[in-house]
Amino acid sequence: MTYSTVAGDSFDAIAFKVLGSEKYVPELIAANPDYVQTFIFSAGVELTIPEIETPKQSVLPWKS
Repeated sequence: MTYSTVAGDSFDAIAFKVLGSEKYVPELIAANPDYVQTFIFSAGVELTIPEIETPKQSVLPWKS
């Protein structure tokens, strides 16, 4: 999946907007090494959005 930046986007804002949490910034940066030094994006930069595996929540036996 890709994301086209909007002027003023940053890695943390994109991670929150697209992946649901700022905690995915390292994965987002790793998927886009050409932009490691970019803090604020201009409009129209195509970024690769990494696949994030969400851990399966276990259902407690007494709640099923």
